[in-house]
Amino acid sequence: MLFAPAWHKEKCQVRCPTRRIYFSSLNHSAVLMNDTNDALMAPADLFMPSGAGDSSAPPQEAPSVRRLDLRFTGSGSEYFRIWIVNLLLTLVTLTLYWPFARARRLVYFHRNTLLGTDALGFHADPWKMFRGYLLMLALGGVYWGVSRFVPALKWLPLLVMAALWPLLWRSSLFFRLSNTSWRGVRFGFAGSVGMAYRVMLPLLLPMMLLVLAGSFVEAPDLAQKSWIQTFFVLTGGLTVVFLLGLPWLMARLSAYQHSGYVFTRERSSLETKQIIGGLYLIGLKIFGIALLLVLLAGLLAAAAGAGAGKSGVLVILGLFYVVIPLVLLPYFQARVQNLLWGQTRSEQIEIHSELHFTDLFKVNALNWLLIVVTLGLYWPFAAVRTARVRLQALAVEVHGDVDTWVAEAPQRPGGVLGDAAGDALGLDMGL
Repeated sequence: MLFAPAWHKEKCQVRCPTRRIYFSSLNHSAVLMNDTNDALMAPADLFMPSGAGDSSAPPQEAPSVRRLDLRFTGSGSEYFRIWIVNLLLTLVTLTLYWPFARARRLVYFHRNTLLGTDALGFHADPWKMFRGYLLMLALGGVYWGVSRFVPALKWLPLLVMAALWPLLWRSSLFFRLSNTSWRGVRFGFAGSVGMAYRVMLPLLLPMMLLVLAGSFVEAPDLAQKSWIQTFFVLTGGLTVVFLLGLPWLMARLSAYQHSGYVFTRERSSLETKQIIGGLYLIGLKIFGIALLLVLLAGLLAAAAGAGAGKSGVLVILGLFYVVIPLVLLPYFQARVQNLLWGQTRSEQIEIHSELHFTDLFKVNALNWLLIVVTLGLYWPFAAVRTARVRLQALAVEVHGDVDTWVAEAPQRPGGVLGDAAGDALGLDMGL
């Protein structure tokens, strides 16, 4: 009774207590009707599982993606006034004003750096920066005093400085990040002191070894013995190893630094293996350019002949002094910035860097030309132009609601112990 024959051209009706199902042989369709002839269901709905096709359930929304570009709005004329005052006061106070000058410079550059539509902020206490500067002066003064009055022990302050260097470096990172803010929320640095020592150990051990070896060479009873030859062989070997391992060391230092940035509940991550290949490739290219310059200098010297004398040497040295700041330095800065920041990310934040070598080269070349012409007075204008081209090559891609992150940002730890820890590990050393 439920299915009418296909050749039946009239409606077949199946009765139930309250509803009727009509089948049409013309289009093989069925409609469920109630006693008032109101259609209740379409054919497909008759055999659809319960809850299927229910459009009342809210759709799953994909997390929003927001791109925040960096812009720098500072001007050379504004920064020139800050720079000239800082320079004069630093000279008058015999460099004691230098940490206050750094604070003013950082405040200006942060205030004029916009991420999206909001500027960064820098809130450091200049007196804490001054205490860090006094500590560095004290360490330098100790080394000078020991070298002058107890020459046999002048290696001891260097070893102390090398032992303290990872702690001071980590302290500067902690200080800078914890005093930088965006939209009222401060950044942080989560790298540990122990990891800072492990990262720097391959760099510090050869330096300590050279310092100790040098102290033995300068000893009167050993100066004429085989220690001198051993020292030079050791120095040459360590230099070769250092140059070969420099990209690896830089990758470790950069990974430690870029994996410790914290903003709200996001922490950045960067592993050594992500960048070590790129750094070696950059190093090989720079080595190739330097080798090409050496060959070119040799050809020029040969063409000039032996009669060129000192003038030929000066031309060769001048070529290096021109090519290194104008070509090698901007190439290195552009490639390393793109590599490091392009690989730095957190769970919901990605950073993109598209700094082109040609853009940085043109800015750098004009900067150095005008610095030489103006006898150094163009320096603040050059700093602003360089900051603009490097910052505006960066962009931040956020997956999520930034307003929610800012609203739910955890409070910074306070109290007497928290302040004491900040004073001990948050001094700015200017490293």
